Amino acid sequence: METITLNNGVRMPLLGYGVFRVRPDECCRCVLDALSVGYRSIDTAQAYDNEAGVGQAIATCGLPRQELFITTKVWISEAGDGRADRSIDESLTRLRTDYVDLLLVHQPYGDYYGTYRALERALQAGKARAIGVSNFYSDRYVDLTLHADVPPAINQLLTNVFIQRHTEEQEMSQWGGRLMAWGPLAQDPGRIAGHPLLRAIAAAHGKTPTQIALRYLVQRGIVAIPKTTRVERMRENIDVFDFALTDDEMQSIGLLDRPLDYDRSHANPKEVRRICML
Repeated sequence: METITLNNGVRMPLLGYGVFRVRPDECCRCVLDALSVGYRSIDTAQAYDNEAGVGQAIATCGLPRQELFITTKVWISEAGDGRADRSIDESLTRLRTDYVDLLLVHQPYGDYYGTYRALERALQAGKARAIGVSNFYSDRYVDLTLHADVPPAINQLLTNVFIQRHTEEQEMSQWGGRLMAWGPLAQDPGRIAGHPLLRAIAAAHGKTPTQIALRYLVQRGIVAIPKTTRVERMRENIDVFDFALTDDEMQSIGLLDRPLDYDRSHANPKEVRRICML
């Protein structure tokens, strides 16, 4: 598995397994399947209600803890000094581990400054190896970073071949921040599988359009965390490190980039209200 080096020297796998919308009752099985086919990075969150399933897999997989890279996120309802500190300890209990490898502020709402201070304390106490944010657009990312003691190592954003985040990536690079893609398959595998350009490039490499979409991200140094509950899809998704896209192919896929749909954007007040009421 290829890795990137975060701004504090921690190495992180370029491809991980995401458990967003994996049911709590099947999360342990899915994580064990992912580990069995070679994944070592697992991404969860307090809001996913499946940290305990990830923890059960960590405890029973038989792999040394240091071989795993575990990410979780603090939700809005746990925001702020004190409350966030307690919620981090509760996450560690559910995950059956003394530390996580990456700890993120899940949303840029509520007292996320207080939450980030709690993340900095967790980092200092050894409860996290690296800290960062999720869903922070460039304005809030820059504002938080300018007022933080520790610059975020990661910003996790909806990123895929159709939403490529070049501007955000450039902004984060000033502090050594790296981009982590949630929704790397556009939350619609059929859209990728049926795309004529991705199909043509896939045929040229003996791969699938899904593998081309993931290869495009990791070749840019973007961490991707595709989600599936099917072990055969897990195998397909991780099999992207034995080939490389040409410069022309990278450029042609780059032309698929489109503006983010305003209805799904964190700039839309209706979407902000929806997220804050979850």
